[in-house]
Amino acid sequence: MAENSIKVGMADLKQTHHPGVLVTLGLGSCVGIMLYDRKTKNIGLAHIMLPWSHQAKNNTNKAKFADTGIRQLCELMLESGCRKGSIIAKIAGGAQMFSFSQGSDTIRIGQRNVEATREVLRELGIPIVSDDTGGNYGRTIECYSDDGRMMVRTIGYGVHYI
Repeated sequence: MAENSIKVGMADLKQTHHPGVLVTLGLGSCVGIMLYDRKTKNIGLAHIMLPWSHQAKNNTNKAKFADTGIRQLCELMLESGCRKGSIIAKIAGGAQMFSFSQGSDTIRIGQRNVEATREVLRELGIPIVSDDTGGNYGRTIECYSDDGRMMVRTIGYGVHYI
């Protein structure tokens, strides 16, 4: 983990100015969404757990859900001086960590998280320029403000940058 890094927990989101590094650990079915402003070099990172807040009884933590967390992160970025037209996204996670004999969509939370993330970003007009989603393995990610890189670390699959 980089020296000047800020940790983003599960069902959490943070935004920082350049220079900065945002890190989140243990993305299984959860999705990490990095927003990066190419002009200001501000970065934001959300670690969402579930796709839709309206499907949960306890939905007070907006960062927990793709629909509310991504919007809240975008608002933070705009409040910090970013322009929507220069924000891009990178996403990682959304794994199917356990195999089930049933094909129920309710069980496929990773896939549903990725689909919701893509839908919300599309609604906001923020392009996804890179992603590392799916599979059956967890990820740790680090997001760098200097150039918008996202490092993806996995057990058994190594480290790569998107």
